Amino acid sequence: MGDGEPSLRLTDVTTTLDTALTALRAVDTDLDYRVGGTSAALLQGVRLPAGDIDLLMTRREDVDTFATALSAFPCLYPASWLPEAAQYFARYEINGVQLEISTVEWQVDSDGMECVGPGPWRHYVVVTCGSHRVPVVRLELRLATEVLRDRPDRYEPLLDHMSVHGFDSDLLQTAMTARHLPAERQRMIQDRLTSASPA
Repeated sequence: MGDGEPSLRLTDVTTTLDTALTALRAVDTDLDYRVGGTSAALLQGVRLPAGDIDLLMTRREDVDTFATALSAFPCLYPASWLPEAAQYFARYEINGVQLEISTVEWQVDSDGMECVGPGPWRHYVVVTCGSHRVPVVRLELRLATEVLRDRPDRYEPLLDHMSVHGFDSDLLQTAMTARHLPAERQRMIQDRLTSASPA
């Protein structure tokens, strides 16, 4: 999302996911997926800018299945392989909201990354969106991503939320290590969260 673009509201994300997952239910109810990105944080109560919805899939054929389910909606980018990003990727628009569906096919050993390796599949919470129970990547993994990208408009709200609602300190350390955050960035995060009670 570029500067000046409108941010999604929580209701935009929940209704879009409800619509997309209802369409998916008509063709396949067994696809494994995770919601990541800023919309995942929004679904967990963090008030931060979100420009689209990111769905992570494990297999390219699952992206194709989801694309088939969304065939009644405008396709902004047909499912295809992006070699520079190592992603099989598609983008749709549902009621004005962009929904991106992709694999991310990098090989990593750590489970501390948000959309790569085993992290999103092990570390998630389940959130209700309409008639669906949606698996959403944990905030600890998102925070490390946003600090690495140096996006304070995203990581400051995450830090504020986690300092009030708690966090998993071991998972956060795993995420910071996996992202190779510099020591000063790790200290900044720890200082901001010292008043919180780790979950």
